[in-house]
Amino acid sequence: MLNKIFFILFFLLPTLAIAQSPEQISEELEDELNTGSDIFSDFNEDLEASQVLEDERFYRYGRFFSVNLGAGFTTFTGNRGIAYDDNNPTFHLSTNYFMDFQQAVIIGVEFSKHTMIIDTLTNQYQNKNLGAVETDFTRLFVGYKYYVDTTDLGTAITYSNPYFVGRLEYWYQTNKFIDRPEFQKQKGGGLGSGVGAGLEFPVELKKSYVSVELLYHVVNFFDKNTQDYRRIERDNPATTTVNERALSTYGYEDLTGNVLSLMITYNFTW
Repeated sequence: MLNKIFFILFFLLPTLAIAQSPEQISEELEDELNTGSDIFSDFNEDLEASQVLEDERFYRYGRFFSVNLGAGFTTFTGNRGIAYDDNNPTFHLSTNYFMDFQQAVIIGVEFSKHTMIIDTLTNQYQNKNLGAVETDFTRLFVGYKYYVDTTDLGTAITYSNPYFVGRLEYWYQTNKFIDRPEFQKQKGGGLGSGVGAGLEFPVELKKSYVSVELLYHVVNFFDKNTQDYRRIERDNPATTTVNERALSTYGYEDLTGNVLSLMITYNFTW
């Protein structure tokens, strides 16, 4: 056994000495302690170089600014959705400022019109049927778009440029009593927000695109809890005519409800 040990040491020790001498080990330790090879500095240099390349690629291939013109549809849920007939289309005008390939800031305005028919006696209007009430909504908004990275996805998905969008909105509302001109217009506003997603198809790369965007809005309308349009019956039903009873079909406890919108825009891009 001792012979085998001496035999192994006799052959391995020279090999180890040749592979790495004490002087080499000492030099490697000094290199590791040398501040010139700081791993954090190397990392920062790599990060800065990568960022420069990304910026150069964006300046060469990216979009910087766009103007979006379009039209679409706006509809409501809840009692407001039951009450309103939507007078489409909704009109859209907005601008995008692109921060990089995946992020953009948006600002814009949209306008829609809706009509409500009140053919019954209501809590606020007890003498005559109110008739048609036309409502205009003008909403100003600012928001943020995030384009999904489709590098590793299929060609069709990459071509469609899918994105998510969030908006902060202010809805300015005007109610006009078409059949009762003696009544003054009602005006008010409410804050809201919208979230959704969209697709953006290039017509000509970096120059023009067609966008389809679906949004769900939650808005604090100034008249959402109104009792003005709550249906009432006369104190003595016997004095109510047959026509009045037959026509007393539309009345609303309130006008609560949220909003859905679908917009199709043509985007001019620089």
